[in-house]
Amino acid sequence: MTLLAPLITGFMRDYMPRQRGYSPHSCEAYAYSFRLLFAFAAKRIRTMPSQLHIEQLDAALILDFLVHIERERGNGATTRNLRLAAIKTFMRYVEYQVPSALEQIGQIHAIPVKRHDQKLIRHLIMVEVRAILNAPDLTTRLGVRDRAMMHLCFAAGLRVSELVGAMMANLSLQRPPSLLVLGKGRKERCLPLWKETAADLRAWLTLRGSVRVPELFVNAEGTPMTRAGFEYVLEKHARAAAETCPSLRGRSISPHQLRHSCAVIMLQATHDIRKVALWLGHADIRTTEVYLRMDPTEKLEAVEAVVPPELRRGRFKAPDALIASLLADISPPPA
Repeated sequence: MTLLAPLITGFMRDYMPRQRGYSPHSCEAYAYSFRLLFAFAAKRIRTMPSQLHIEQLDAALILDFLVHIERERGNGATTRNLRLAAIKTFMRYVEYQVPSALEQIGQIHAIPVKRHDQKLIRHLIMVEVRAILNAPDLTTRLGVRDRAMMHLCFAAGLRVSELVGAMMANLSLQRPPSLLVLGKGRKERCLPLWKETAADLRAWLTLRGSVRVPELFVNAEGTPMTRAGFEYVLEKHARAAAETCPSLRGRSISPHQLRHSCAVIMLQATHDIRKVALWLGHADIRTTEVYLRMDPTEKLEAVEAVVPPELRRGRFKAPDALIASLLADISPPPA
């Protein structure tokens, strides 16, 4: 029997960050998945998590765990598949550490992902984006900061982690203005900025002050802006914008909806899914294809480009009302 604790420690502290180069955010997401799994396994086996053995994490237990997070925690199929992906990644690491568990690990790898409905993702139209960006009070320091944050998130199509992680050193307001972004998988991309976005950033930099942190955006205490902090700022201004934009009423606006909105507007302008993928920093263009399902203009162009078949036309002649009533009254003879 092989203790689990040394294996997960080596996986989280050496394999992921050093050997594979995973970002701190990815390591945190994996760690959360394992906390859930180990707490479930310890309760099921009636032991302490630190006393678990890798041999106890068999395919049957993993399947029970996946059912548990769906039924008890209310997780959807997408979250369930993410937890399973984290477990399989860990098991690939265990293959080299504990060769005797290869058969057990092979059974876990055979657990399929769960298929689910892929609904259209929600996004904002330009009128709604404009209403949200106009909501902050530009006569205050925090209002100027909020406008600059939301404008940059939308215009650059940033993930919230990319926004709060944006560095002063990576922003250039010289012509043409641009921002160097460190995205998923440690992939850098350089994004040019609209002059309107650059103007909002210049306004914020004049009020930012001598804050001793490298991040571009800071909170009221002068420390780096957090994900939760930006989500609060966006939700606050979305509620204010709903007073002048009725379509925003009753909706919960997330930072990722600004990213989706940028992608849809860019696709409508360029009609090139490859440019959208490049802008968003997608490693696989199949990830970007979801926006093709969202944008009806692409389908309208396809319909207009096809010549419909010429069909013979006829005219329907309704039967006489008296004859129709007699036919309805006739019942079939009994068998």
